[in-house]
Amino acid sequence: MGKTELLITIILFNLFFVLFVVAVLVYIKKYKQRKREYLNEIEITNEIHQKELLTTQLEIQQATMQQIGRELHDNIGQKLTLVSLYTQQLVYENKVPQENERIEQIYQIINASLQDLRSLSKNLTNDNVIENEMVTLIQEEVNHINALKRCKVTFEHNFEHIDLEFVKKNVLLRITQEFLQNSLKHARCNHITIKLKSSPEFYLALRIQDDGVGFDYEKLTADGIGLKNMKKRAEIIGGHFNLQSKPDFGTTLTILLDKQS
Repeated sequence: MGKTELLITIILFNLFFVLFVVAVLVYIKKYKQRKREYLNEIEITNEIHQKELLTTQLEIQQATMQQIGRELHDNIGQKLTLVSLYTQQLVYENKVPQENERIEQIYQIINASLQDLRSLSKNLTNDNVIENEMVTLIQEEVNHINALKRCKVTFEHNFEHIDLEFVKKNVLLRITQEFLQNSLKHARCNHITIKLKSSPEFYLALRIQDDGVGFDYEKLTADGIGLKNMKKRAEIIGGHFNLQSKPDFGTTLTILLDKQS
């Protein structure tokens, strides 16, 4: 073999070797790309599955609450109404005048319990959420908390009416209730502020902040299930969830709903 042929052979070998290396690199790159795409598809599928699961759980929970609410209204409510009528009749007949005052007190207690039961039944059956605006629903929660005189709650908003479907109203209300209850139970706070705003950037922004003891969100264990459920609920309605808290610096929750959610 002459020098020319040897040189050509070496060049061809090197060329084939380079092409082989390039082919291997291209294959590896495509393999990694396909793997990333596959993992992304699995992640998206899992997210969709989780959302569907959470939505189903929410629907089951709502159906259960509605059933309990109807049972309270139709069964216990009717019995309390009957007892109220009996006590009223006792006062009217005046058969035991020396006990009329006590009977009247019992009548008042029964009626107050009946009103509380009707209010609870209405909340459980979601009639309250369906019939009222978001501002009204949150204001009712604020009034309940302030009536306890344990922690002052202030509520600010820049609108009276906003077009929210039932699921979004219900989820935002439940998240607000969860945050308020957590603050009252664990935060030892003196003040909670709630802001509900609509702006050109976001269709709706809900911000709740307490001045309590705070916590390390990253170190939450089973005790933080309620907070994690708030995040999952926000994701169901397409909300951007952000929770910030530090020991001794309180806790702030922000949920943003954009115009596409």
